[in-house]
This record gives sequence, structure tokens and C-alpha cells, in this order.
Amino acid sequence: MSTGESIDPAALEFAPSPHFTVGEGPRDIGLCFVGDGFVAGYGDPKALGWVSRVVGRTDRQGADLTSYNLGVRGSSSADTMSRWRAECAIRWEDRGERRLVIGVGAEDVAQEVTMARSRLNLANILDEASSTGIASFVVGPTPTLDAEVNARLRVLSEAQADVCGRRRVPFVDCFTPLVDHDQWQSDLAAGDTVHPGQAGYGLIAWLVLNGGWVRWLQLDR
Repeated sequence: MSTGESIDPAALEFAPSPHFTVGEGPRDIGLCFVGDGFVAGYGDPKALGWVSRVVGRTDRQGADLTSYNLGVRGSSSADTMSRWRAECAIRWEDRGERRLVIGVGAEDVAQEVTMARSRLNLANILDEASSTGIASFVVGPTPTLDAEVNARLRVLSEAQADVCGRRRVPFVDCFTPLVDHDQWQSDLAAGDTVHPGQAGYGLIAWLVLNGGWVRWLQLDR
């Protein structure tokens, strides 16, 4: 992993910004998913990935919800940081609620992005979203079948959890429950050893749906 990059720790601190609130009246939710190939659902023969599974199983409670999958295979946290504003803005136009779901990390490890830079990229996305009235939700990276890669993914997942915790942004840890999961490992072994198939994406969807998803959408009111 690349080293030698120095980032001011103060840049990782969070300055309080406006809180997201749900207004009165009919709800019109624009839900954008940004990130890497896991967000895009690469490797799923049904082309659903975890995003479509989560949206399909969400009880909308009368809310008008429009979802957009903007995942790009090979996208790092830096790539996502540089493009999420422009790609989401046109989808959020005229929507009453703007919500952002972020899934990055695997490419940061593959591209040897420093841990400090990965943390800062995620922090910058979350802080800008919060300061402009956008509610965020983060889905952490998943394990592979490579022990060395997993060691780095574990640290990255913990770092993302810390960044989110400091900002009170929901974070779903996908690494810990899946790293020794037999079905997950079998699904990876049947594919490219990195991206899952139907079963694996179903497991991610379950973790998201049971990781504060409905509470975050405030559909249980």
C-alpha cells in the first residue's frame, strides 16, 4: 500500500452543519446510490445486485420514492467524490427529499489509495452532503478470498465506521459478518473471488435492510 502522504488530522474533523429533516405533507424522495462495481451489481447474473434488492423490499409507507443506481465499476472513493455532485443533482431536481447512499472501498485497496486519503474522501462527501441538506447512508466494503487484501479491507471498514460515527451517519459493516460466512465464500469462489453472485448480493441486501435502513428513511413513523 502506498505510504508517505501526509494529511492534516484536522481535515478529518467534522464541523457541525444543518441536520436533515423530513417536512410535512406528501414525501417525494430522490434516492441516489453512488460508488463502485458492488453498487452497480457487477457479477450478479440476475442484474439486481444489492441495490435493487434493497429498494424492492422497502415498504414505502405511502412515500413516493425514486431510486437511481449510479455505481461505476472500478470507481474509487476519489472518483466518487469528484462525480457524485453532478450526477446526483439532476436526479434530485424537484424532489422533496435528497438522500445519498455511498458504497466505496474495494477499489481504494486495489489502487493502493492511502488510508488517510480514503478517510478524507469519504469525510468530504459526507460533510458536503450534510451541509447542503442531503441525508447520507454508507455501506462498507465486503471481504474477498485473499487474506492479505482482507487485512487491508478490515482496517478500511473500521476507518469508514469511525468517519461515519463522528458524523452520526448510518454505517453498515459488511466485512465482519461476511468474512467467515460459508455461503459468501462459496459465492465468491464460483465467480471472480471478489464480486458475489445472487446469493452474495442477497446477503449484502439483508445486512443493509437490517442495518437501520427503514429508520434512516424514516418510513417507520
